[in-house]
Amino acid sequence: MKLLQKTTVAKVLVTLTALSVLVAVTPSANAATKTITCYKGTVVKKVTAAKPKCPAGYTTTKPVVKPAVPAKGGVVAFSGTYSGKIALLWGDSYVQATSVEGTGTGNVLGLTDLSGIGSAAPANQCDTFNGSGTLGGGGNTLKVTFDSSAQACAADSDAPTSITFTGNAVINGGTGKYVGASGTLKVTAGAFNIQSSSAGKKESDAFKFTISGNIITK
Repeated sequence: MKLLQKTTVAKVLVTLTALSVLVAVTPSANAATKTITCYKGTVVKKVTAAKPKCPAGYTTTKPVVKPAVPAKGGVVAFSGTYSGKIALLWGDSYVQATSVEGTGTGNVLGLTDLSGIGSAAPANQCDTFNGSGTLGGGGNTLKVTFDSSAQACAADSDAPTSITFTGNAVINGGTGKYVGASGTLKVTAGAFNIQSSSAGKKESDAFKFTISGNIITK
């Protein structure tokens, strides 16, 4: 009888010990948790824990987004070089720049991103063309359109050949600092190559040009 009692007591003690260890290592289902919102620039993260903390570099203070303030009226000098890729579709009587995407360096006032389109109906090795685009960056944009001075010249009468282009890009307003902006930017030393000899074939070519002038802000 005494041996049986000792064995039973031992089993109870082992069971109680196991339960105490389990409770010690298992979080309480009823533990109170809270959720905080953490910010890092435009990135937002939510952290849920008993004592939540933001990851390194994050803060619980929501950043204040300030609306772009138009620049005060005046004349701002602008100059730089843009390079990138031009997507072409050309035939015997037409040339279309379906997409122009580039990046600018120099005194471009933060307007480092270029996008645009263009077209021409060349009858000679040198002819006029139509083109428009947007210069953007930092929440601001500048809209430009080539005027009648725009001209492109082919080195050869047949493709493949190199193309040079120049002209005046007239400013037609913009956004952010350049709402209502005007002025003229002169494009020089523009160049790209038509590489395909097959009319009607699409191709993507490298381009480069310099641009300078004054932006008149409101």
